[in-house]
Amino acid sequence: MNALPTAKRVNVLGVGVTPLDARQTIDVIDAAIREDAKCYICVTGVHGIMEAQQDPALRSIINRSMITTADGRPTVWVGRLQGFRKMKQLTGPNLMLQLSEESVAKGQTHFYYGGADGVAEELKKSMEARYPGLRVVGTYTPPFRALTDDEERELQETVARLKPDLFWVGLSTPKQEKFMAQHLGKLDTKVMLGVGAAFDMHTGRIKDVPEWFKATGLQWIHRIWQDPRRLWKRYLYNNPRFIVRIAGQLLGFRKYELA
Repeated sequence: MNALPTAKRVNVLGVGVTPLDARQTIDVIDAAIREDAKCYICVTGVHGIMEAQQDPALRSIINRSMITTADGRPTVWVGRLQGFRKMKQLTGPNLMLQLSEESVAKGQTHFYYGGADGVAEELKKSMEARYPGLRVVGTYTPPFRALTDDEERELQETVARLKPDLFWVGLSTPKQEKFMAQHLGKLDTKVMLGVGAAFDMHTGRIKDVPEWFKATGLQWIHRIWQDPRRLWKRYLYNNPRFIVRIAGQLLGFRKYELA
């Protein structure tokens, strides 16, 4: 992976989160596209950080990203406690909107990979209507299993023909991070971005919350309310464990390396 220099990372339980705001993040992505640097962007909150505690391979993947944005407010608070006073939250859905809007004038092209049946194509129509002139050159809805050899070949041939600048991956963590790490060298694209629920948010399947509510750090309550069967364990199990572990790190009782 070709890496462009970015800011020093915040150490959150051994997961490196990049303290760049939206403007700085988009500038780095633009530079990567101009320089043909193959790289991937992770969008990581408490869920991803806690998954990485049990999965060293996932932690390594996140730490090798060009940028890992602070998807949740707790990671922002940890960053500010570590001296990054201007650190801000940057969610996958927000990054997708801002980057898509700015890409129109730059002529950058997009590819959507992920979502349930029909979601990626619906997202294409929605985003093109929202940003006239947006160039979405292709979509691909993967099955809920590993791709077969034929499917891998089809995907690689499709991407090689289209050569998108931005390859958006809408899978859940850790699937999207592992997909990007495994396919970065196989797909003829420049920047891969794992944005989780952005596909469903921008097609209206789930609703986002106002920015003021995100600032409270309670966005997870809204997510559970919309999809309790799938998400209750993620948040009600991970959040208390995160609080205990991050308190230990910040108080100096335990050290975590960015490995």
